[in-house]
Amino acid sequence: MERSNAPSGGSTRREATRQKLYEAAVTLIAEQGFSATTVDEIAERAGVAKGTVYYNFASKSVLFEELLRHGVGLLTASLREAAEQTAREGGGKVDALDAMIRAGLVFIDRYPSFTQLYVAELWRTNRAWQSTLMVVRQQAVAVVEGVLREGVENGEFSEEIDIQLTAAALVGMVLVAALDWKSFQPERSLDDVHAALSRLLQGRVSGSR
Repeated sequence: MERSNAPSGGSTRREATRQKLYEAAVTLIAEQGFSATTVDEIAERAGVAKGTVYYNFASKSVLFEELLRHGVGLLTASLREAAEQTAREGGGKVDALDAMIRAGLVFIDRYPSFTQLYVAELWRTNRAWQSTLMVVRQQAVAVVEGVLREGVENGEFSEEIDIQLTAAALVGMVLVAALDWKSFQPERSLDDVHAALSRLLQGRVSGSR
């Protein structure tokens, strides 16, 4: 969201520092796991003093929780903007979903380590930040649910679809397919991967008889 007043220099510097800490943490944790990553290593990778980490975050766990909020917040914003841009251009709800798939792929292409961590954390149940993760996950899925709901209301989608599960399935499809792309098929272009998922979305995978 835009602020009515421009941020102060101190605020801007702090945000830049927090961004460096996020990037350092996500890279290290993706490389060696949360437990094995120390605050000293995060500070060193970010190029700041150890005390700077604790000035911005009370603990390593708080840093990681805020990292999840930050990352999923960026994903949610990109999905929402894709849907809104499609609406401004007069596109339908299938077009909006297709644009959201592409936005998700662009996000994952830019932040593959974060996406890997996010997907892994979804399946853990013993983390202090589990409730936070569920909240931010629902915020992302809710954007897709909104488009599906509007499509049902205007007759573009069948009233029989399960909006909640379909939204989760679409988000999951993009996350898992993109991770497979980055890990096992990196030679493929983003356009190529988007085209394959777009065909699935639009039901163009069955052969002609």
